[in-house]
Order: sequence, then C-alpha cells, then structure tokens
Amino acid sequence: MAQVMTRSRGRHARDDGMSTAEYAVGTVAAAAFAGLLFKIVTSPEVRRLLLDIVKRALQLAG
Repeated sequence: MAQVMTRSRGRHARDDGMSTAEYAVGTVAAAAFAGLLFKIVTSPEVRRLLLDIVKRALQLAG
C-alpha cells in the first residue's frame, strides 16, 4: 500500500506548482494590467471624477 501511495505522489508531483515559463507569462500579464490601470487612473476624466468625490466628501464632513 505504501508503494502505491508513493508512486501516485510521484506522478502528480510533476504537475504541482507553476513552471518558470508560467511565472514569466503571469508576471508580464500583471505588469501589462498595472500599466493599463495606471493609464486609466491618471487620465484627466478619471482624475476629475476622483477630485469631485474628494471635494464632496470634504464638504459633507464640514
């Protein structure tokens, strides 16, 4: 019984975790998403909306 469990673990051990290529693709995708999000948040329209929200909140606070 112990041999069967060891063999099955050995077969599945190759599938555990991500490979270096998967990490690279994930890192590139995360960096691209961060760049896109930065562009959106720093756009004049979004900046104006955020400033309006802050101004309203400050006016309501007193």
